[in-house]
Amino acid sequence: MNVIDYVRDMAAAGLHSNVRIMSSLLLTMSNNNPELFSPSQKYQLLVYHADALFHDKEYRNAACKYNMALQQKKVLSKTSKVRPSTGGTASSLQAQSLPSEIEVKYKIAECYTILKLDKDAIPVLDGIPSRQRTPKINMMLANLYRKAGQERSAVTSYKEVLRQCPLALDAIIGLLSLSVKGAEVASMTMDVIQTIPNLDWLSVWIKAHAFIHAGDNLRAINTICSLEKKSLLRDNVDLLVTLADLYFRAGDTKNSILKFEQAQMLDPYLIKGMDVYGYLMAREGHLEDVEVLGGRLFNISDQHAEPWVISGCHSFYSKRYSRALYLGAKAIQLNSNSVQALLLKGAALRNMGRVQEAIIHFREAIRLAPCRLDCYEGLIDCYLASNGIREAMGMANNIYKTLGANAQTLTILATVCLEDPMTQEKAKTLLDKALAQRPDYIKAVVKKAELLSREQNYEEGITLLRHALANQSDCVLHRMLGDFLVAVNDYQEAMDQYSIALSLDPNDQKSLEGMQKMEKEESPTEATVEEDGDDMEGSADDGDLEGSDSEAAQWADQEQWFGMQ
Repeated sequence: MNVIDYVRDMAAAGLHSNVRIMSSLLLTMSNNNPELFSPSQKYQLLVYHADALFHDKEYRNAACKYNMALQQKKVLSKTSKVRPSTGGTASSLQAQSLPSEIEVKYKIAECYTILKLDKDAIPVLDGIPSRQRTPKINMMLANLYRKAGQERSAVTSYKEVLRQCPLALDAIIGLLSLSVKGAEVASMTMDVIQTIPNLDWLSVWIKAHAFIHAGDNLRAINTICSLEKKSLLRDNVDLLVTLADLYFRAGDTKNSILKFEQAQMLDPYLIKGMDVYGYLMAREGHLEDVEVLGGRLFNISDQHAEPWVISGCHSFYSKRYSRALYLGAKAIQLNSNSVQALLLKGAALRNMGRVQEAIIHFREAIRLAPCRLDCYEGLIDCYLASNGIREAMGMANNIYKTLGANAQTLTILATVCLEDPMTQEKAKTLLDKALAQRPDYIKAVVKKAELLSREQNYEEGITLLRHALANQSDCVLHRMLGDFLVAVNDYQEAMDQYSIALSLDPNDQKSLEGMQKMEKEESPTEATVEEDGDDMEGSADDGDLEGSDSEAAQWADQEQWFGMQ
């Protein structure tokens, strides 16, 4: 054995730190005395050294050393052509022991993708002849093509992955996301389904994901439920997370939270989808639970976007927008494809008055998840905040035409119509259609109640809200019912409704304000006492404002430190 063999054995044994030191010393020796090692030996040293750097996450340095290795390989190829070896068998054995040039190119592309240099990664992989591309090369190339908007090339690469590995489910999802028909994708796996027992569920799984990428959430839910009920796939964590995400997209918060909790119980170390779960919990007012969830996920891994998003949601719903902005930016650094991180940062920017920056983030979220309506809602809110009613109307009409007339799209269009006095009747018609499809859809109920409040049609509003609360309990609905009951002088039940709202979300300021206002109207004789109380409350509020200013300044400083202003 020579010294190169010892280095190769250390690399194979996973002794990366040892390889890094030894290969560095040997490469310096080679530079000082070019005759010390042959071209093939120097090529091997460069690859082993680059592998060690890659393991230490020094990706830019690793890419540089891999490229040096490829240059050395070209020298080796030229010398072998000029001086053919007389010992053919020994030469072929040596060639077989050399690190694969194709694998080196894959590693270079991997470094570039980690460094977010996708434009540099694509040419490296494109340079590998099609026949020599392994499934993992085609998979990486397909993902890069899709991200770059080269859809035809992406489809070709995904299909090549499936040709070689018919059970590559992520490649199937990739094809479906590029609008390839579910039947066509299923046909590529049919031979495997028919020859291997207990794989009959795969065609149903493909059908479900075809519905997901077509934006047909309700049919996707029914299809996934039929899979989840099968004894062999019952309690599968991936199916439960997919189902939870679908319920979330369909606006069914209660079932979404339920499925996320089931998945967590089955896998306490689950990270995927927890950002959506944390967002829902924060939106529902369970901030203590969100704080615990974020801390637990940080203990599992702080290198994923999800725990940062969860902590950001806690800050956002605690009205600490500067901190939420910082946490959202950190999550995007870890995963630029995190839709929930983009939505968090966009919402924080919007609430801080930086609407144009927020619009950029919501547009990127739409590009990554074109079937998620909450991405469009965020963008429409930005347009409305900047008085861009025409842009908001255009976006709402586009969603309506693209995804069809369902309760969610009808409500989004109605929300924009409510902003224009000339389209109030159209808004009412749209909301009636939405509630006819889904009487329990909370967003539609809320918007219809707002419209009835404007018209001072309190009795109809009370009937609407009571009907909506018959089978569900929601803080906003209880609070609105309290407001309507106050308007008809039913103070006792209004107090009960505000109390229920606060029990569901103790941080709901509007319910607290409604209760305090009602108490003042009920007790006009205590005006003097209340004035004294108001003075005390005012001083307390001043203290709170001072605290919030100092905290905003603290996080603004921290953003400057991290270069995120």
